Amino acid sequence: MRPLTISHYTITSALGAGREAQLNALQTEATGLRHRNFETCALACWIGEVPGLDQALPSEHAEWDCRNNRLAWLALQQDDFIDAAQALRARYGADRVGVFIGTSTAGVHATELAYRERHATQGPLPAWFNYRGSQNCFSAADFVRIALQLQGMAMSIATACSSSAKVFASAHRAMQAGLCDAAIVGGVDSLCLTTLYGFNALQLVSPEICRPADVARRGISIGEAAGFAILEPDASSGLGLLGYGESSDAHHMSAPHPQGEGAAAAMRAALVRASVQAQDVDYINLHGTATPANDAAEDKGVVTVFGETTPCSSTKGWTGHTLGAAAITEAVIALQCIEHGFMPRSLNTQEKDPGIRGNVLMRASEAKVNRVLSNSFGFGGNNCSLLFGRL
Repeated sequence: MRPLTISHYTITSALGAGREAQLNALQTEATGLRHRNFETCALACWIGEVPGLDQALPSEHAEWDCRNNRLAWLALQQDDFIDAAQALRARYGADRVGVFIGTSTAGVHATELAYRERHATQGPLPAWFNYRGSQNCFSAADFVRIALQLQGMAMSIATACSSSAKVFASAHRAMQAGLCDAAIVGGVDSLCLTTLYGFNALQLVSPEICRPADVARRGISIGEAAGFAILEPDASSGLGLLGYGESSDAHHMSAPHPQGEGAAAAMRAALVRASVQAQDVDYINLHGTATPANDAAEDKGVVTVFGETTPCSSTKGWTGHTLGAAAITEAVIALQCIEHGFMPRSLNTQEKDPGIRGNVLMRASEAKVNRVLSNSFGFGGNNCSLLFGRL
Protein backbone atom coordinates (compact mmCIF):
# COMPACT_ATOMS: atom_id res chain seq x y z
CA MET A 1 0.00 0.00 0.00
CA ARG A 2 1.00 3.60 -0.41
CA PRO A 3 1.58 5.03 3.09
CA LEU A 4 -0.81 7.56 4.60
CA THR A 5 0.47 10.65 6.37
CA ILE A 6 -0.50 11.12 10.00
CA SER A 7 -0.58 14.89 10.01
CA HIS A 8 -1.91 15.41 13.56
CA TYR A 9 -2.80 13.33 16.59
CA THR A 10 -3.82 13.60 20.23
CA ILE A 11 -4.44 11.37 23.24
CA THR A 12 -6.10 11.67 26.67
CA SER A 13 -5.81 8.89 29.22
CA ALA A 14 -5.15 8.32 32.91
CA LEU A 15 -1.68 9.75 32.20
CA GLY A 16 -3.24 13.15 31.52
CA ALA A 17 -4.80 15.23 28.76
CA GLY A 18 -2.72 15.67 25.62
CA ARG A 19 0.45 14.27 24.09
CA GLU A 20 2.87 16.05 26.41
CA ALA A 21 1.31 14.54 29.53
CA GLN A 22 1.60 11.06 28.07
CA LEU A 23 5.17 11.59 26.88
CA ASN A 24 6.26 12.88 30.29
CA ALA A 25 4.69 9.89 32.03
CA LEU A 26 6.33 7.44 29.65
CA GLN A 27 9.75 9.02 30.05
CA THR A 28 9.55 9.34 33.85
CA GLU A 29 7.88 5.92 34.22
CA ALA A 30 4.91 7.33 36.15
CA THR A 31 1.87 5.08 35.95
CA GLY A 32 -1.65 6.46 35.68
CA LEU A 33 -3.14 3.46 37.47
CA ARG A 34 -4.64 3.84 40.93
CA HIS A 35 -6.18 1.33 43.33
CA ARG A 36 -9.96 1.12 42.83
CA ASN A 37 -11.22 4.64 42.47
CA PHE A 38 -14.25 4.48 40.17
CA GLU A 39 -17.90 4.92 41.12
CA THR A 40 -19.30 2.15 43.35
CA CYS A 41 -16.80 -0.49 42.24
CA ALA A 42 -15.96 -2.72 45.20
CA LEU A 43 -13.53 -5.03 43.41
CA ALA A 44 -9.93 -5.38 44.48
CA CYS A 45 -8.37 -3.90 41.34
CA TRP A 46 -6.38 -1.06 39.82
CA ILE A 47 -8.04 1.42 37.46
CA GLY A 48 -6.83 4.02 34.96
CA GLU A 49 -9.39 6.82 35.41
CA VAL A 50 -9.43 10.12 33.53
CA PRO A 51 -10.33 13.03 35.83
CA GLY A 52 -12.63 15.86 34.80
CA LEU A 53 -15.50 13.88 33.27
CA ASP A 54 -18.18 15.06 35.69
CA GLN A 55 -18.95 18.17 33.65
CA ALA A 56 -21.75 17.87 31.09
CA LEU A 57 -21.16 18.52 27.41
CA PRO A 58 -21.85 22.04 26.11
CA SER A 59 -25.55 22.71 25.63
CA GLU A 60 -25.35 22.40 21.83
CA HIS A 61 -24.20 18.79 22.31
CA ALA A 62 -26.57 17.89 25.16
CA GLU A 63 -28.17 15.15 23.06
CA TRP A 64 -24.88 13.23 23.19
CA ASP A 65 -24.08 13.72 26.86
CA CYS A 66 -22.59 10.63 28.53
CA ARG A 67 -19.25 9.71 30.04
CA ASN A 68 -17.94 8.29 26.76
CA ASN A 69 -18.69 11.39 24.71
CA ARG A 70 -17.45 13.67 27.50
CA LEU A 71 -14.15 11.81 27.27
CA ALA A 72 -14.11 12.19 23.49
CA TRP A 73 -14.87 15.91 23.85
CA LEU A 74 -12.07 16.37 26.38
CA ALA A 75 -9.62 14.67 24.03
CA LEU A 76 -10.72 16.79 21.07
CA GLN A 77 -9.80 19.92 23.05
CA GLN A 78 -6.15 18.88 23.35
CA ASP A 79 -3.13 19.53 21.13
CA ASP A 80 -5.03 21.99 18.89
CA PHE A 81 -6.81 19.03 17.35
CA ILE A 82 -10.02 20.93 16.58
CA ASP A 83 -8.01 23.58 14.73
CA ALA A 84 -6.26 20.84 12.75
CA ALA A 85 -9.63 19.27 11.92
CA GLN A 86 -10.97 22.63 10.74
CA ALA A 87 -7.96 23.04 8.46
CA LEU A 88 -8.53 19.52 7.13
CA ARG A 89 -12.17 20.38 6.43
CA ALA A 90 -11.06 23.47 4.53
CA ARG A 91 -8.59 21.46 2.42
CA TYR A 92 -10.90 18.62 1.41
CA GLY A 93 -14.45 19.78 2.10
CA ALA A 94 -16.73 18.82 4.97
CA ASP A 95 -18.33 16.01 2.94
CA ARG A 96 -15.00 14.42 1.90
CA VAL A 97 -13.52 13.78 5.35
CA GLY A 98 -14.50 10.43 6.84
CA VAL A 99 -14.78 9.69 10.56
CA PHE A 100 -13.85 6.23 11.87
CA ILE A 101 -14.08 5.64 15.62
CA GLY A 102 -13.46 2.49 17.63
CA THR A 103 -15.29 1.72 20.87
CA SER A 104 -16.31 -1.40 22.75
CA THR A 105 -19.03 -0.26 25.16
CA ALA A 106 -19.72 3.32 24.05
CA GLY A 107 -21.92 5.07 26.65
CA VAL A 108 -23.10 2.01 28.56
CA HIS A 109 -22.38 3.82 31.84
CA ALA A 110 -25.36 6.09 31.08
CA THR A 111 -27.53 2.98 30.79
CA GLU A 112 -26.22 1.70 34.11
CA LEU A 113 -27.20 4.98 35.77
CA ALA A 114 -30.61 4.96 34.08
CA TYR A 115 -31.43 1.45 35.26
CA ARG A 116 -30.18 2.27 38.76
CA GLU A 117 -32.66 5.16 38.85
CA ARG A 118 -35.42 2.98 37.42
CA HIS A 119 -34.75 0.33 40.08
CA ALA A 120 -35.18 2.92 42.81
CA THR A 121 -38.52 4.13 41.46
CA GLN A 122 -39.83 0.88 39.90
CA GLY A 123 -41.05 3.09 37.08
CA PRO A 124 -39.98 3.64 33.46
CA LEU A 125 -36.48 4.59 32.45
CA PRO A 126 -35.81 8.25 33.31
CA ALA A 127 -36.72 10.87 30.74
CA TRP A 128 -33.13 12.10 30.51
CA PHE A 129 -31.87 8.74 29.17
CA ASN A 130 -31.11 8.83 25.44
CA TYR A 131 -29.94 5.50 24.05
CA ARG A 132 -29.11 6.92 20.62
CA GLY A 133 -26.78 9.53 22.06
CA SER A 134 -25.06 7.29 24.58
CA GLN A 135 -25.02 3.48 24.52
CA ASN A 136 -25.56 3.13 20.79
CA CYS A 137 -22.10 2.32 19.42
CA PHE A 138 -22.61 4.73 16.52
CA SER A 139 -22.95 7.54 19.06
CA ALA A 140 -19.14 7.77 19.31
CA ALA A 141 -18.61 8.39 15.59
CA ASP A 142 -21.71 10.53 15.13
CA PHE A 143 -20.76 12.79 18.03
CA VAL A 144 -17.21 13.30 16.73
CA ARG A 145 -18.50 14.00 13.22
CA ILE A 146 -20.96 16.61 14.50
CA ALA A 147 -18.52 18.15 16.97
CA LEU A 148 -16.00 18.68 14.15
CA GLN A 149 -18.68 19.95 11.74
CA LEU A 150 -18.09 17.23 9.18
CA GLN A 151 -20.65 15.85 6.76
CA GLY A 152 -18.94 12.83 5.22
CA MET A 153 -19.20 9.15 5.99
CA ALA A 154 -18.97 8.12 9.64
CA MET A 155 -18.43 4.67 11.09
CA SER A 156 -18.10 3.16 14.54
CA ILE A 157 -16.20 -0.10 14.82
CA ALA A 158 -16.68 -2.41 17.79
CA THR A 159 -14.36 -5.42 17.62
CA ALA A 160 -13.51 -5.41 21.32
CA CYS A 161 -9.89 -4.51 22.04
CA SER A 162 -8.85 -4.16 18.39
CA SER A 163 -11.57 -1.60 17.62
CA SER A 164 -9.39 1.50 17.30
CA ALA A 165 -6.77 -0.38 15.30
CA LYS A 166 -9.27 -1.48 12.70
CA VAL A 167 -10.33 2.13 12.12
CA PHE A 168 -6.98 2.74 10.41
CA ALA A 169 -7.58 -0.18 8.05
CA SER A 170 -11.18 0.85 7.38
CA ALA A 171 -10.18 4.43 6.68
CA HIS A 172 -7.52 3.31 4.19
CA ARG A 173 -10.01 1.12 2.36
CA ALA A 174 -12.60 3.90 2.25
CA MET A 175 -10.04 6.31 0.81
CA GLN A 176 -8.96 3.72 -1.76
CA ALA A 177 -12.60 3.23 -2.75
CA GLY A 178 -13.13 6.97 -3.20
CA LEU A 179 -15.62 7.27 -0.36
CA CYS A 180 -13.54 9.97 1.31
CA ASP A 181 -10.35 11.87 0.58
CA ALA A 182 -9.00 12.09 4.13
CA ALA A 183 -10.02 10.68 7.49
CA ILE A 184 -10.17 11.28 11.19
CA VAL A 185 -9.61 8.01 13.00
CA GLY A 186 -9.60 7.28 16.69
CA GLY A 187 -11.11 5.51 19.61
CA VAL A 188 -12.86 6.21 22.88
CA ASP A 189 -13.80 3.86 25.68
CA SER A 190 -14.79 4.92 29.17
CA LEU A 191 -14.98 3.17 32.50
CA CYS A 192 -18.22 1.49 33.48
CA LEU A 193 -19.27 -1.18 35.93
CA THR A 194 -20.22 -3.54 33.11
CA THR A 195 -16.63 -3.95 31.96
CA LEU A 196 -15.13 -4.00 35.44
CA TYR A 197 -17.45 -6.68 36.76
CA GLY A 198 -17.69 -8.44 33.40
CA PHE A 199 -13.94 -8.94 33.05
CA ASN A 200 -13.78 -9.89 36.69
CA ALA A 201 -16.39 -12.60 36.05
CA LEU A 202 -14.01 -13.96 33.40
CA GLN A 203 -11.29 -14.05 36.09
CA LEU A 204 -9.19 -11.60 34.08
CA VAL A 205 -8.99 -8.61 36.46
CA SER A 206 -5.86 -8.50 38.60
CA PRO A 207 -6.15 -7.52 42.27
CA GLU A 208 -2.72 -5.90 41.95
CA ILE A 209 -1.37 -3.49 39.35
CA CYS A 210 -1.00 -5.24 35.99
CA ARG A 211 2.42 -6.77 35.28
CA PRO A 212 2.73 -7.69 31.58
CA ALA A 213 5.02 -10.63 30.80
CA ASP A 214 5.77 -11.14 34.50
CA VAL A 215 6.14 -14.66 35.79
CA ALA A 216 3.51 -13.89 38.46
CA ARG A 217 1.12 -11.80 36.32
CA ARG A 218 -2.51 -12.10 37.37
CA GLY A 219 -4.52 -10.19 34.79
CA ILE A 220 -5.53 -6.79 33.50
CA SER A 221 -6.02 -3.36 34.97
CA ILE A 222 -8.82 -1.55 33.13
CA GLY A 223 -8.46 2.05 32.03
CA GLU A 224 -10.21 4.61 29.85
CA ALA A 225 -8.91 6.82 27.06
CA ALA A 226 -9.74 8.74 23.91
CA GLY A 227 -7.45 9.59 21.03
CA PHE A 228 -7.64 10.80 17.46
CA ALA A 229 -5.41 11.04 14.40
CA ILE A 230 -5.70 12.62 10.97
CA LEU A 231 -4.89 10.49 7.92
CA GLU A 232 -4.11 12.14 4.60
CA PRO A 233 -2.99 10.72 1.24
CA ASP A 234 0.12 12.91 0.86
CA ALA A 235 2.95 10.68 2.07
CA SER A 236 5.90 12.92 1.20
CA SER A 237 7.28 13.46 4.70
CA GLY A 238 6.70 13.16 8.44
CA LEU A 239 5.04 10.21 10.19
CA GLY A 240 2.72 7.76 8.58
CA LEU A 241 0.77 4.54 8.55
CA LEU A 242 2.96 2.20 6.49
CA GLY A 243 0.78 -0.89 6.66
CA TYR A 244 -1.79 -2.89 8.56
CA GLY A 245 -2.71 -6.52 8.94
CA GLU A 246 -5.93 -8.12 10.11
CA SER A 247 -6.95 -11.66 10.91
CA SER A 248 -9.90 -13.47 12.44
CA ASP A 249 -8.72 -16.76 13.86
CA ALA A 250 -12.03 -17.40 15.70
CA HIS A 251 -10.29 -19.90 17.95
CA HIS A 252 -12.46 -19.11 20.97
CA MET A 253 -14.95 -16.47 22.07
CA SER A 254 -12.62 -14.97 24.68
CA ALA A 255 -9.29 -16.83 24.50
CA PRO A 256 -6.54 -16.38 21.89
CA HIS A 257 -5.17 -19.21 19.78
CA PRO A 258 -2.62 -20.79 22.14
CA GLN A 259 0.10 -20.80 19.48
CA GLY A 260 -0.58 -17.19 18.48
CA GLU A 261 -1.52 -18.14 14.92
CA GLY A 262 -4.01 -15.31 14.46
CA ALA A 263 -1.56 -12.81 15.94
CA ALA A 264 1.22 -14.00 13.63
CA ALA A 265 -1.06 -13.76 10.59
CA ALA A 266 -1.94 -10.14 11.39
CA MET A 267 1.70 -9.18 11.92
CA ARG A 268 2.80 -10.86 8.67
CA ALA A 269 0.02 -9.12 6.75
CA ALA A 270 1.12 -5.71 8.07
CA LEU A 271 4.70 -6.34 6.93
CA VAL A 272 3.59 -7.55 3.50
CA ARG A 273 1.25 -4.61 2.97
CA ALA A 274 4.05 -2.19 3.87
CA SER A 275 6.67 -4.09 1.80
CA VAL A 276 8.85 -4.23 4.92
CA GLN A 277 10.93 -7.10 6.27
CA ALA A 278 10.72 -8.23 9.89
CA GLN A 279 14.28 -7.09 10.56
CA ASP A 280 13.33 -3.54 9.50
CA VAL A 281 11.02 -3.10 12.52
CA ASP A 282 12.79 -1.41 15.42
CA TYR A 283 10.26 -1.96 18.20
CA ILE A 284 7.00 -3.80 18.83
CA ASN A 285 4.34 -2.36 21.12
CA LEU A 286 2.71 -5.53 22.39
CA HIS A 287 -0.97 -5.97 23.08
CA GLY A 288 0.42 -7.29 26.37
CA THR A 289 -2.66 -7.46 28.57
CA ALA A 290 -0.85 -9.20 31.48
CA THR A 291 -3.16 -12.21 31.46
CA PRO A 292 -1.29 -15.53 31.41
CA ALA A 293 -2.91 -16.79 28.21
CA ASN A 294 -2.76 -13.60 26.15
CA ASP A 295 0.87 -12.74 26.90
CA ALA A 296 2.02 -16.29 26.17
CA ALA A 297 0.07 -16.55 22.91
CA GLU A 298 1.22 -13.17 21.64
CA ASP A 299 4.81 -14.05 22.46
CA LYS A 300 4.56 -17.18 20.34
CA GLY A 301 3.20 -15.11 17.46
CA VAL A 302 5.93 -12.49 17.80
CA VAL A 303 8.71 -15.07 17.92
CA THR A 304 7.25 -16.87 14.90
CA VAL A 305 7.41 -13.70 12.79
CA PHE A 306 10.29 -11.70 14.29
CA GLY A 307 12.42 -14.16 16.22
CA GLU A 308 13.72 -13.46 19.70
CA THR A 309 15.73 -10.25 19.20
CA THR A 310 13.32 -7.44 18.22
CA PRO A 311 12.77 -5.17 21.26
CA CYS A 312 9.19 -5.24 22.51
CA SER A 313 7.13 -4.26 25.51
CA SER A 314 3.60 -3.65 26.71
CA THR A 315 2.67 -0.14 27.83
CA LYS A 316 -0.53 -1.12 29.63
CA GLY A 317 1.32 -0.73 32.92
CA TRP A 318 0.95 3.01 32.34
CA THR A 319 -2.58 3.39 31.02
CA GLY A 320 -4.27 0.13 31.89
CA HIS A 321 -6.14 -1.77 29.22
CA THR A 322 -8.34 0.88 27.63
CA LEU A 323 -10.25 -1.75 25.62
CA GLY A 324 -11.76 -0.13 22.51
CA ALA A 325 -9.34 2.79 22.87
CA ALA A 326 -6.26 0.61 23.49
CA ALA A 327 -5.08 0.67 19.88
CA ILE A 328 -5.27 4.46 19.41
CA THR A 329 -3.58 4.93 22.80
CA GLU A 330 -0.73 2.68 21.74
CA ALA A 331 -0.64 4.09 18.20
CA VAL A 332 0.14 7.45 19.76
CA ILE A 333 2.82 5.82 21.92
CA ALA A 334 4.30 4.29 18.76
CA LEU A 335 4.39 7.69 17.07
CA GLN A 336 6.00 9.26 20.15
CA CYS A 337 8.65 6.53 20.20
CA ILE A 338 9.52 7.42 16.61
CA GLU A 339 9.43 11.18 17.15
CA HIS A 340 11.40 11.20 20.39
CA GLY A 341 13.72 8.23 19.96
CA PHE A 342 12.93 5.88 22.81
CA MET A 343 11.52 2.45 23.57
CA PRO A 344 9.64 2.11 26.89
CA ARG A 345 10.16 -0.82 29.19
CA SER A 346 7.46 -3.17 30.42
CA LEU A 347 6.33 -1.11 33.40
CA ASN A 348 5.58 -3.01 36.64
CA THR A 349 7.22 -6.18 35.31
CA GLN A 350 9.44 -7.48 38.09
CA GLU A 351 10.58 -10.87 36.81
CA LYS A 352 10.10 -11.84 33.20
CA ASP A 353 8.30 -15.13 32.67
CA PRO A 354 11.01 -17.58 31.53
CA GLY A 355 8.48 -19.10 29.14
CA ILE A 356 8.30 -15.84 27.18
CA ARG A 357 11.05 -15.89 24.56
CA GLY A 358 10.62 -12.45 23.03
CA ASN A 359 12.99 -9.57 23.80
CA VAL A 360 10.76 -7.87 26.38
CA LEU A 361 12.42 -4.65 27.53
CA MET A 362 13.05 -4.61 31.26
CA ARG A 363 14.72 -1.22 30.95
CA ALA A 364 13.80 1.74 28.76
CA SER A 365 16.10 2.38 25.82
CA GLU A 366 17.00 5.54 23.94
CA ALA A 367 17.62 4.87 20.27
CA LYS A 368 16.65 6.04 16.82
CA VAL A 369 13.32 4.43 16.02
CA ASN A 370 12.14 4.40 12.40
CA ARG A 371 9.40 1.77 12.45
CA VAL A 372 7.09 0.49 15.18
CA LEU A 373 4.60 -2.35 14.97
CA SER A 374 1.64 -2.00 17.33
CA ASN A 375 -0.51 -5.04 18.13
CA SER A 376 -4.15 -5.08 19.21
CA PHE A 377 -6.07 -8.31 19.65
CA GLY A 378 -9.74 -8.63 20.58
CA PHE A 379 -12.22 -11.26 21.72
CA GLY A 380 -13.23 -13.77 19.08
CA GLY A 381 -9.86 -13.55 17.32
CA ASN A 382 -10.33 -10.00 16.01
CA ASN A 383 -6.64 -9.25 15.47
CA CYS A 384 -5.03 -6.15 13.99
CA SER A 385 -1.41 -5.02 13.68
CA LEU A 386 -0.45 -1.49 12.60
CA LEU A 387 2.95 -0.50 11.25
CA PHE A 388 3.97 3.13 11.75
CA GLY A 389 7.13 4.83 10.56
CA ARG A 390 8.97 7.76 9.10
CA LEU A 391 7.99 8.68 5.55
